[in-house]
Parts: sequence; structure tokens; C-alpha cells
Amino acid sequence: MTEIRAFNDETLALAATTIRSGGLVAFPTETVYGLGADSFNAKAVTQIFAAKGRPSFNPLISHISSFEMLEDLAVPDSRAQALAKKFWPGPLTLILPRRQSHSALDLVCAGLPNISVRMPSHPIALALITAAATPIAAPSANRSQTISPTCAQHVADSLFGQVDLILDGGACKIGVESTIVNLTTKDTVILRAGGLSKEALEEFLGEKVLLSQGNPNLPTSPGQMLKHYAPRLPTRINVTPSMLAEDEFYIGFGVMDGNLNLSPSGDTTEAAANLFSFMHQAETQTLHPKIAIAPIPDYGLGLAINDRIKRASYQG
Repeated sequence: MTEIRAFNDETLALAATTIRSGGLVAFPTETVYGLGADSFNAKAVTQIFAAKGRPSFNPLISHISSFEMLEDLAVPDSRAQALAKKFWPGPLTLILPRRQSHSALDLVCAGLPNISVRMPSHPIALALITAAATPIAAPSANRSQTISPTCAQHVADSLFGQVDLILDGGACKIGVESTIVNLTTKDTVILRAGGLSKEALEEFLGEKVLLSQGNPNLPTSPGQMLKHYAPRLPTRINVTPSMLAEDEFYIGFGVMDGNLNLSPSGDTTEAAANLFSFMHQAETQTLHPKIAIAPIPDYGLGLAINDRIKRASYQG
């Protein structure tokens, strides 16, 4: 039976024991809630794929709480070390060459020669990883292709009975997943836009950062499936008020007000924090059988928002 427990010393110890014994724990990060298992326990990682209904060719992110853990998983070069020192802890995932000495990581890495690693900034996530004393593999804590969870109840609604423990740490601050950057090539390439902006990366590196959508049939990082983050109701994007149909629940932005507004002031950071929560509200309301979302500017965290709503609206 799944338990939702408020975070304290007792539940931290229980969660760490659950991870070490091969169980699944959902926990908050600054981006979204993650569904965690010991990265080095292949049987436990298998349970993540089963609980989510996630294809095993879709790799997972390993979450760490120290730079020593990074050395156990990957081979970071000077560029990776610089980015990690600047942006960790935080919403940045680095794809790096993996250490081949750990065959147990094959499932986490989907058989690829690289590994996805990040150090979250949420104090509960860091405390859990430290207490468990192992990297924690953790995709978003929801059924595959559904809306990502930004509070404990979203996890329970999606995965009740599939996870041993849900640590309730309140609402996630950023609200969209981490930015994933591939550092295994000469160019720095974003494979998934997220909570760290492209502009911030370019300013720090002093160079152009490329964008790639990847191959949805053979993903090299999480978040590349064409249909992802999807509400149960048909969803249209880039809908202005003049285009709105009477049967659509409207999620507005800026001056384009609606049933909900991601950010009346047009702030993409505020909009990102509200996105998944508003999508959850939109898919559970009963007055409108469809959802429409206003245009979002493609800068700052708007890049991540547009990535998510594009995949949410995919009808293929």
C-alpha cells in the first residue's frame, strides 16, 4: 500500500531504507516529483519502468548529492566540471560518458555508452540521496505520457499502489523538468529544454548552444518521445482568444486571459511553475471536453514550456 508521508527525520530514514532495500520512493525536487530507485540495483530500476509503463529504451536520470558520486558514474571533462560547479545543485542534467565498470547501470542508461546525471537543489531530494548513500535513478513520478507531477497528490493520483512511499514536500518551485545537455560531442547541445534557460547556458559558456529534438524512436535522453506530458483531453496549442471554441477550457498567458492564466504579467518563470498544475486542473474539470493553450514566447523558460505543450498536444 502506498503511503504519503510528510518529510521529517523518521520518514527520511524510512525512505532511505526503502531505496537501499530495492523499493520505490517518490520525492520532490525543485523541478517535478521523481520516482526513485537505487541506480545500481537493476531489479529496483526495472520496477520504475513497470510502474510508469515506460519503454526500457528510454534512459533515466541518476540523481546525486555530491561530486564524489559523479565520479562513480561518469567521466566528466573540464567543460562538464565547469557547468556542474556553476549550475549544480539545480535544474541541469548532463549527459556524459559513463564509467563502464558498472554493468548494473545498463538498464538506467538503456544500454547506451553515456549516462544522464544531475544534482537537484531541493533539500529533501539531497537529504534522501545522501541518506541512501547511492545515486537515485528517478524519472518523473507519473504514468508514462501523462502530465508530470508537481505535488504529492499528483503522484498518488497516477501511481497509487505502484510506489512504496511518497515523500510530501509541497509544490515544486520550478514546475518543469531539468534542462538536459549533451556533453559527449564537441558542441554543447540541449536535448530537452527545461528549468535552466538556453540563454543562461550561453552566457556562462560564451558560445552558442545548439538545440536538438533527438530521435523519438531511439531516445538518447529522457523527454524526447513525441507524445509526452499529455492530458486525457484533446489539447490545442498557440490558440488566441479569437480562435477559441466554446467547448475548450482555455489556459491563457499574459493579456490572453482564460479559465486559468499561466502568468497574467507574461512571466515565463511563473508560467513554468504553474504549467503542469494547471494542466492537471484542466484535464479533471468537467465543463469542457477539450483544452486550448495560449501562445507562449519562445525565450527563457518559454522554450521548455513550448516543448512540453507541443508534446502534450501531439495526436500521432
